[in-house]
Amino acid sequence: MSFSDIFKGDFLAAYTSGSISVQHITAVLLITALIAGYIFIVYRLVTKKTFYNKSFNISLAVIAVITAAIILAVQSSIVISLGMVGALSIVRFRTAIKEPMDLCFLFWSIAVGICCGAHMAEIALVLSVVLTVLVACLDSLPGGRTPMILVANLARSQQEPFFTEKVREYCKYYKVKSRNIASGRLNLVIELRAMKEYEMMQALEKMEGVESVSLVSHDGEVTF
Repeated sequence: MSFSDIFKGDFLAAYTSGSISVQHITAVLLITALIAGYIFIVYRLVTKKTFYNKSFNISLAVIAVITAAIILAVQSSIVISLGMVGALSIVRFRTAIKEPMDLCFLFWSIAVGICCGAHMAEIALVLSVVLTVLVACLDSLPGGRTPMILVANLARSQQEPFFTEKVREYCKYYKVKSRNIASGRLNLVIELRAMKEYEMMQALEKMEGVESVSLVSHDGEVTF
């Protein structure tokens, strides 16, 4: 047996652990599952989407458990760890994360799985508590008021100055976002922030030449 064979045998033996029992694996995965369930609840309470994505929320909990299992497997053998790196390097995820908050929860889930799989469940628990408090505190801070979108149809395009002047009486902020003229008729889309929305709508509807007015809210960026 050459020196190279002895070195390889000792090196692999040092990174191979056969002491991981079924009870130990079960305990680690159960702890991870409990924290993952906590992440599931926090995401459900914090998210303010119009359409709640339950499948994504479930995937957050599942990712934490899968990550913990991968870390356990990597710890058991360096051969498995190298094979895992090679296998995961060819995986390509095409799903785009559009919401920044979803990305934060995704990293939270992965971090919990890594910590629990590396036998550092205390870090995962403290991390979850700190992130919950941080998200709750930052979410409670007052932000800018979301503007509304006013859609108006006027019988004549020449009536725009009078219409916008009436809008100015009820709004501290307004901005014309779109003008569409067809056959002399004018369609206006105005972003505004009004205090007395109902009174403004009544006043605009009574103006001569105003065919219809609609006021809708949107979940876009807030204009300060």
